Amino acid sequence: MKELPAISEAEWEVMKILWSRSPQSANEVIEALEGVTDWKPKTVRTLISRLVQKNAIAFQETGRTYLYYPLVSQDDYVQVETQSFLKRLYGGAIKPLLVNFLREQKLSSDEISELRRILDEKTDTELKNDRRKDG
Repeated sequence: MKELPAISEAEWEVMKILWSRSPQSANEVIEALEGVTDWKPKTVRTLISRLVQKNAIAFQETGRTYLYYPLVSQDDYVQVETQSFLKRLYGGAIKPLLVNFLREQKLSSDEISELRRILDEKTDTELKNDRRKDG
C-alpha cells in the first residue's frame, strides 16, 4: 500500500463528505458540513486546499467551478488509522483490544453471530496458510 498523507481530524471530516459522494464543489462540501460543524466557509476552503496540497484529494475544473474528489480510499485510511490506534494504545496487539471491547460493549445476538463467523473464517484462512507453509 502506498504511503498515505497524514490528515487531521478536521480534514477527516472533509474527506468523509468526499468519500460519501464525489466529485463535489467547495460549496457543496461547505453545505454538507453545515449541520455537522460550526466552521465558516473560509475554514472549509482552507481544509480543502490543505488536502489538495497533501495529495489526499484532487480537482477537475468545470468552467469556473472546481470539483473535488478523493485520491485515496476510505478503506485504506481506516486500515492505516486502525494500525496506528493499535500501536498507540495496545502496542500493536489486537487481543487486548478485542478483550476490552467484548467485555465493555453490549452486543446483540446478530452482532455476536457475525463476530463468530468472522473469527471462524479467519481461523480457516490461517489454518490453510499454516498447511501451505508446512507442506
